Amino acid sequence: MKTPSSPHFTPVDLKPYFNARRRELDERRGKRAGDTSWIDSLRGPQTHRGIPFLFGDEAEPDVLALRPGEAPTEISLSPTLASYVLFVHAVTDHQPVRPEGFGEIGPAAHSVDGNPLGDRVSTYALRYADGSAANVPVLRRFAIQQRHTEWSASAFGAVPLRGPIVHASSGENFALGRAPGASFVNSEVRTESGRIRIREGENLWVYALPNPHPEKELAGLSLRPEQEASLVYAVSTTQLSEHPLRLQGRRKLRMRLPPGVHLNKLGELDVDHRGEQIGMDLGNVISARAVLKYSRADWLTDKPDVQPVRSENEVIVEYSAHPDARLYLRSSDGHLHVRDLRSLEGIENAAGTSLDAVPIEPATRPVKIRIVEKGSGGRVAARLHLHGAHGEYLPPKGHHRKVNTGRFEDFAGELANGLNQYAYVDGSCDADLPIGIVFVEISRGFEVRPLRSIVEVTAGTDSLTFELDRVLRWREQGWVSSDTHVHFLSPQTALLEGKAEGVNVVNLLALQWGEMFSNVADFDGRTTIGAKDFGGDGEFVVRVGTENRMHVLGHISLLGYEGEIINPLSCAGSDEAAIGDPLEAIMADWAERCRQQGGLVVMPHVPNPHAERAADIVLGLIDAMEMMSFNPRTAQISAFGLADWYRYLNIGYHLPLVAGSDKMDASALLGGSRTYAQLGARDFTYRNWMDAVRNGDTFITVGPLVDMTVEGRRPGSKIALPPSGGTVAVNWRIESVSVRPTRVELICNGTVVDEVRCSDLSCNGHFPLRVTASCWVAIRVRGSVAGREADIAAHTSAVYVGVGEKPIFAIADAVSVLAQIEGSIAYVDTLAPRADEARHARLRATLELAHHRLHHRLHELGASHEHAPVHSVHVEREH
Repeated sequence: MKTPSSPHFTPVDLKPYFNARRRELDERRGKRAGDTSWIDSLRGPQTHRGIPFLFGDEAEPDVLALRPGEAPTEISLSPTLASYVLFVHAVTDHQPVRPEGFGEIGPAAHSVDGNPLGDRVSTYALRYADGSAANVPVLRRFAIQQRHTEWSASAFGAVPLRGPIVHASSGENFALGRAPGASFVNSEVRTESGRIRIREGENLWVYALPNPHPEKELAGLSLRPEQEASLVYAVSTTQLSEHPLRLQGRRKLRMRLPPGVHLNKLGELDVDHRGEQIGMDLGNVISARAVLKYSRADWLTDKPDVQPVRSENEVIVEYSAHPDARLYLRSSDGHLHVRDLRSLEGIENAAGTSLDAVPIEPATRPVKIRIVEKGSGGRVAARLHLHGAHGEYLPPKGHHRKVNTGRFEDFAGELANGLNQYAYVDGSCDADLPIGIVFVEISRGFEVRPLRSIVEVTAGTDSLTFELDRVLRWREQGWVSSDTHVHFLSPQTALLEGKAEGVNVVNLLALQWGEMFSNVADFDGRTTIGAKDFGGDGEFVVRVGTENRMHVLGHISLLGYEGEIINPLSCAGSDEAAIGDPLEAIMADWAERCRQQGGLVVMPHVPNPHAERAADIVLGLIDAMEMMSFNPRTAQISAFGLADWYRYLNIGYHLPLVAGSDKMDASALLGGSRTYAQLGARDFTYRNWMDAVRNGDTFITVGPLVDMTVEGRRPGSKIALPPSGGTVAVNWRIESVSVRPTRVELICNGTVVDEVRCSDLSCNGHFPLRVTASCWVAIRVRGSVAGREADIAAHTSAVYVGVGEKPIFAIADAVSVLAQIEGSIAYVDTLAPRADEARHARLRATLELAHHRLHHRLHELGASHEHAPVHSVHVEREH
């Protein structure tokens, strides 16, 4: 926001003293190739950094040139008191000198323009009304600098005339329906200093000359050139007691919005430099975000998720400014509200202000935070949230004040869970905290009791240590947790997040998305990051696999395979592949190659895409089916996905369940939906984890841990009963540290046949089940992170019960799967971009084989069915 000028400055009119025209200056003092017209635009009254200046007009001399050997320029002033005199000036460009002893040299990565320092450019004298004077030397790169500099050559005692600006991020601009104001990287940096690099334009510099006798009236200035030529563009004076160019560190205030001022769709006021809603004259507004109001009572309960309420009429303004700056706020009718920052220091000074604001205790106390395991005292990784008394997020050092949730935009080891923001830390971090109360939340997965507390930070607080209590011991019982589906993170960040979320196995999947590729260089077909063989402790590991994808036929996750990467990562056109990429392979090809290379084949985010998956399951190429949830706070285990899984179980395909987050941004929770696999007597290695999944003794969960046996047999097992059937005993137990199970359902062939209510975090029980026909049996658990009654919180894989010789086979489900295979064939025949006819024929034959197998099975079992093919299978034709 362009604010009015600060009232604490008085510009000096130099027009009677200007002796040169900018456009007539030589290149060393004037414009050079690559310059913008910015300096030429500085005409008449101008405000920069909130300070008013008076520049020369184009029609007459418009700059004061100080040339060595010429007499000083004497400037008369009306008698005035001033603590500082501010000059807008620049010294002649100094041409870089080749270093001695090198002879001819090649190009340098960076120029050294502007690096020389210390020459006495001129002497500025303050002449007082009593006839005395004070001489101040003006030294190169101290009080003055040249117009064209490299990025590293800032002045030590002067600042660029252009002030710092704030950018909204690219994602925020997109959400607000406008173009970014800077490149992607600068938008993510969120700020620019105002200093312009040599290849991007030119600078002028503002120097605040301190008056050694501010009690004396100034009568004039004497500007004497010394060793180098320089230019003076404008002068202003001030009586501020503190250096006018030195801003304070970050401060915050809480402000009630006046009528006519509204938050945008991000819940913020627009602080982007192009905005016209909020700003400061002598400083910058960094952010202005809605106040988050937390319930103190809820904070101290065991609720799994405590979210604040976002205020509609109060904001927390974060800023860096001079103590005498003014805050401006423009309402929708154009009215400008103002508040002096000095008035925040005492109620008695606030009279006449139009903005209701109070200061927030600044976060300036450096505190070391340690997170340790109860009992051992060892440092452990965790997810950490801190906020102050006004709901303001307090990130540890090295983490964002606002977590970026844009996809493929930032991968900093952070989480935005609703309105709560978190940092992933490896058991120790530093944070600047305010004096007073600080709200703390720390979590570490589904077996460690989460911690929420309120601590008091004093002026003597140097460190805070928090103990996490591992109250559930399922890992010691042979269970290993995993996320089968993570994208975009670096392997080390994935390892940190896995540790902090208690996820033993993180599957980081390289992919192609149109013309974009991610994590491909991280794949080597060999390394399991974190494994003992590769220098880790072996308890938390990351393995890079691939998710190979097609827009119509579907996606397939290829985990843990060795050797060369399985290409193409995507094919058959956009969005997954690039426009024009032909159908080089189908998922069955990728699955077979993964199996040959020792990997685990997972069908991700069931039930979508709803196409070739049917053929691949019928062909026996799939090891597990994945239920996906980006974040359980938004949506938990999908009933649609489970119904799809049930369909395949109902026609005899024994597939274990796995779960993943499909994490692609900081709003997705790694391991929020996860798999637990039972290792049995095997040691924990990545390969043994894959074998455990194949064996089928798994459950998926967003919190409650569930164990089930049928007649003592575990999921993935088969039980044989005589043709007369019988009664089987289903035993189960559930334990949870936060998400409360509300209902336990016994599922038989996709139908709830019994259920029991739960009222505690832990419960167990027994269901007798009368079985008269072959079936599968599993336990489904209701419960919710966000308090939704119908949410599914956990589900076991199935135990298969055979009665006599008759298998499980539901005709309606089989017919539905046949139609899905026919749909895939129709796409291949009609729309798929073909690589060549031979390959097309081979791909089609694979799908045709799957259709034949299932259709033959229908007839083999004597199943009476009416199925008119929706697309010709045996005769190729366009649909």
